[in-house]
Amino acid sequence: MRTRITFLAGFAAGFVAGARAGRERYEQLVKLARKTAEHPAVRQATRAAGSKATELSKTAGQKAAERMPKLAETARSSASKAKSSASKVRIPGRNSADDDNSTANGTRPVD
Repeated sequence: MRTRITFLAGFAAGFVAGARAGRERYEQLVKLARKTAEHPAVRQATRAAGSKATELSKTAGQKAAERMPKLAETARSSASKAKSSASKVRIPGRNSADDDNSTANGTRPVD
């Protein structure tokens, strides 16, 4: 049902945008759209969808708040692991203990 409504809405929008039927046909479509939007069933479905969206966003916010301390701790531990492993990386030409005169790309400078 949702795909049908989406298709009809897209069709109506395309027709309005591309139609050469004139102002009269446009006014008919606008009147039909207003009538549809004011229909009690449509209003009820809109309210139900809005309340469900509000409920889902509150639930998502609560779950995010619950998980935030866990995520922060995981980020801290991952950062410290990355920092300790990065300090072990040896870059040629950057360390003072390098006895080899190679450049970063591995070629030797011309003497």
